[in-house]
Amino acid sequence: MAVEPLSQKEIEDRLAELPGWSLEGDRLTRSYRLGSHFAAAALVVHIAGIQEELDHHSDLTLGHHTVSLSVHTHSAGGAVTGKDFSLARRVEDIAPGHGAH
Repeated sequence: MAVEPLSQKEIEDRLAELPGWSLEGDRLTRSYRLGSHFAAAALVVHIAGIQEELDHHSDLTLGHHTVSLSVHTHSAGGAVTGKDFSLARRVEDIAPGHGAH
């Protein structure tokens, strides 16, 4: 089943429901700052599990105390789709503090 790109308005409306997430170029992005490198690494493992479950994967970067995600849908020509927002919502739900920057 083809996944359709979202319009700019749809993206803006959905971003309003996900504080901390933004559109950078053709990707949804978000960074989290955690209390330790271990906590950041643990979050990466949780995100990887969600990505496997959804069969939708982001570029995921582990820093010293940070985790950054960047996602778009390759099968939709690199556009932002509902799949990207589903992943973002699931990550936001498990992230410490639900909105830590």
